[in-house]
Amino acid sequence: MVALNQFPSMDGDRTNDETLFGLIAQDIEKQGYSIRHGALPEGLAIDLYNQQQVLAAENFKKAGIGRGDDYLENEFVRTDAICWINGETNAGKDWLSWTAGLQSFLNRRLFLGLFSFESHFAHYSPGDYYKRHYDAFRGEANRVLSVVAYFNSGWTAADGGELVLYKDDHDREGTKVIPLFGTLVTFLSEEFPHEVLAAKRDRHSIAGWFRVNTSVFDRVDPPL
Repeated sequence: MVALNQFPSMDGDRTNDETLFGLIAQDIEKQGYSIRHGALPEGLAIDLYNQQQVLAAENFKKAGIGRGDDYLENEFVRTDAICWINGETNAGKDWLSWTAGLQSFLNRRLFLGLFSFESHFAHYSPGDYYKRHYDAFRGEANRVLSVVAYFNSGWTAADGGELVLYKDDHDREGTKVIPLFGTLVTFLSEEFPHEVLAAKRDRHSIAGWFRVNTSVFDRVDPPL
C-alpha cells in the first residue's frame, strides 16, 4: 500500500466536488472536453491506485475492441490489459459513488440524459499503446461521455504514454495529456478521436463511460 505522503500534493484544479463538477460542465459546454490536472480527490486517487496494485495479474484481461458478439482482441489496435470495476471493494464503491455525483450534476447542468456508467482499470506495460479511435460512433448514441483518471506519480513527457485528443478526423497534431497522478479528462465520446502513445514504463489509469443504454460487462470498448 502507498501512504498519502508518498505522492505530491495535487493542488492543480482540485477543489470541492460541486465546484469541480461545475468547471467540467463549463469546459464541456464550451469545447466538448475537459482536462483538469490534480482534480481527482487525493484520498480517492490513492485508494484507487492501491487497489489497482493489489489486483492479481489474473484479474486483468487482454483488452479488445467492440461489444457483445462483435468483441475481439486486436493487438494491432491496442495492447493494454483491463479489469472492470464492479464496486466489490471500498475503493471501487467510492469511485462509483463519486462518478454518480458527477453524472447527476452534468444531467442537471447539461441535460445529457446519462443513466448508467461503466469503468475499468487499465494497465499499459512498457511498449503498450492504443491506436487512434473513437469511443462511440456518431448516431449510435450508446457512450455519451468518456472519463479518464490517471494514477502515475512523477510522470513526464519522456515516459511517453500520453493521451492525444484530436478535435476531428483531419487534426494531425492533437492535444497531448501527460497521464500524471490525479489528472481527470472528460470528453464527448463520439466527437473526439484519440489515441494512447506507447508508454516507456508501467502506466495506470481508469477509463469510464457514461451511457444512455444498459452497460454490458466483460465486453469492452476502448480504455484510455
